[in-house]
Amino acid sequence: MSSRVFQSVVLQMKDCSDRAVGVIDGQGTVVACNELTCIGEKWGSCAALLAAEQEGQVVSNGYTFKALPGWSGQFDYAAFVKGEDDQAALICSMAAIALNGAKTYYEEKNDKATFVKNILCDNILLGDIYVRAKELHFVSEAPRAVILVRQMGTPDAFAVDVVSGLYPDKQSDFVLSVSETDVALVKLLGENADARDLQKIAQNVQEALARDLGIKTVVGIGTIVGHIRDLARTYKEAQVAIDVGKVFETERSIINYENLGIGRLIYQLPTTLCEMFLREVFKKNPIDALDQETLFTINKFFENNLNVSETARKLFVHRNTLVYRLEKIKKLTGLDLREFDDAITFKVALMVKKYLVSRGIES
Repeated sequence: MSSRVFQSVVLQMKDCSDRAVGVIDGQGTVVACNELTCIGEKWGSCAALLAAEQEGQVVSNGYTFKALPGWSGQFDYAAFVKGEDDQAALICSMAAIALNGAKTYYEEKNDKATFVKNILCDNILLGDIYVRAKELHFVSEAPRAVILVRQMGTPDAFAVDVVSGLYPDKQSDFVLSVSETDVALVKLLGENADARDLQKIAQNVQEALARDLGIKTVVGIGTIVGHIRDLARTYKEAQVAIDVGKVFETERSIINYENLGIGRLIYQLPTTLCEMFLREVFKKNPIDALDQETLFTINKFFENNLNVSETARKLFVHRNTLVYRLEKIKKLTGLDLREFDDAITFKVALMVKKYLVSRGIES
């Protein structure tokens, strides 16, 4: 429990009463008080009296005390007010109510956040998820998704605060620091939410971090799940989206797992199998035999859906010139890119090659 939460409450009470109001912990240490000189003092005898009498108020050494209810039924904290009169008793009762409300909110917020983080990191058993969700009054069945933000370059610790400021509902949305560079946003969504809604959220987060902290980020978006037990899956999907995006989506900074396509499959293949595939496809000449101009032509041909006329127009060359280049590629590789099956094979081969290069395998 953070003493800052208690200190914030008792300082506000200073405007309502001239009495000293504060909190002691289970060992009798003053952890918060509107008279700052008292913080840190040890009142062990008072703690002993409170441990024996937790239901009502306790008067000791010129102060009135009232224990705050704890999760386990044990005395953890108590409110105190200077004085032993009726007014002190009244102020102490009201202070205990206010402080306990702040304590409950803090504990629920942090316990829920820890609970969600344990689910993401697979640190909790499936059966325990249901039990803990019931204890925390956590809504289990609701559409949620994980948006993972990875900071590029030197990480900034205030990234969590910036994202938290965008989504202040701490009981529905959870912003978690999962590593030095990664911040995970577990977002509660509407019933009809789709990929476009997730894209907007990711853009808002990315723009806020760039505006407020001046940091560059890559954002991975997992799929929408309907139950908290599946949060670990959507978190892993967001991780995969970033990792695969680094290889196949280098021009994009927001990558949705659902849009990874065949790149997701290639990324999971053993490198030895990928090398074997390239050798089988390019029996005549290796893919490295193609120069940069030829590769540029091939990529443009794919971008224009294998349309010869449109590709020639985009390349500012005559149609016959492009046909000649395609014939040259056919002689070198044995693949005619004007044929759909050969085009698919070549496209996959280019992606496999890019994947091997990302793994440090050049051939």
